Amino acid sequence: MSEILSKVKELQEKISGLKSRVNLASKQGEIKSLESEMNEPSFWQDRARARFISQQVADLKNEVAVWENLEREANDLLALAWEDDQDKTVDLTPEVAEQFNKISRRFAELELQTVLTGKYDALNAVISIYAGAGGTEAQDWAEMLLRMYLRFCEKRKWQAKVIDESRGLEAGLKSVTLEIKGSYVYGYLKAESGVHRLVRLSPFDADHARHTSFAMAEVTPEVEQASFEIKDEDLKIETNTATGHGGQSVNTTYSAIRITHLPTGIKTSCQNERSQSQNKETAMKVLKGKLAKYYETQVEEERLRLRGELTEAAWGNQIRSYVLHPYKMVKDHRTDYEEHDPERVLGGELDNFIEQYLKSQVK
Repeated sequence: MSEILSKVKELQEKISGLKSRVNLASKQGEIKSLESEMNEPSFWQDRARARFISQQVADLKNEVAVWENLEREANDLLALAWEDDQDKTVDLTPEVAEQFNKISRRFAELELQTVLTGKYDALNAVISIYAGAGGTEAQDWAEMLLRMYLRFCEKRKWQAKVIDESRGLEAGLKSVTLEIKGSYVYGYLKAESGVHRLVRLSPFDADHARHTSFAMAEVTPEVEQASFEIKDEDLKIETNTATGHGGQSVNTTYSAIRITHLPTGIKTSCQNERSQSQNKETAMKVLKGKLAKYYETQVEEERLRLRGELTEAAWGNQIRSYVLHPYKMVKDHRTDYEEHDPERVLGGELDNFIEQYLKSQVK
């Protein structure tokens, strides 16, 4: 048996084994149950829930199809590898090797996805970025992080939209909130929650001195149906003049919404939707996600952190460092994983860092 045939056979067995553990039968049963609910005459009376259920069905069907297609492709490749091994008149090895590499990469991604079994892992996510210690430097760093996440989302074909932002006086962003839609978005991006540290020669310093800047990323799930009650009397809702990008009347209409949950002090805001009602709906959705994360947390110290906008984005709290000078390196302090091409990472190549973090969380 040739080496490539042996590898293909091993990969095919791994795919079949993992597919059986994923339990697609239960997912197909869930699809049937949800589709039965969708056929009820009253299904669209609650439009928010209807959209949520419809997206659930679409995601489940896609997950089942991905596993079935991958197994079929692996079986086809095994047949091709057997033919290459038996028939010496035609050399199919390069074609087999190419397909083997493609299927291996897809399998590795799906294998990682099986780690994402948390309550909210399959959901969309909201990521908020706050500039920390460092003034204009930190605000510019916050905008760099926003670009990094937008490029990461683009590479993964996730839909990303800025729903709220506060720009710095000179440059960059004081804060920005991004809504991201896709498969297992929260499961992946939860690895990014924490303080990010940048070391570089300052573009804002006439002497081009070396500066250290901090910014924090806060990632929460986008929860449509909350398992807890949010009372109207617990909410303080304020309207403000929108200050972000928008149409010509964006600064003359009171469309921006800020919601404070009084018992916890947790705040959310939205200003980039087309109307005040849409801003309120989006801000409430973000609030549900923050509260879900808050109520899931058992450690009081972590709850206290979640009550505020951010933990102190300063020295000693960082989860990852991005060093552009005097050497080049990006290092995750939770896993000790590092790479030596910061420009590539800042260009959205975060997969290895996220993969290392998620694997480190498997008990």
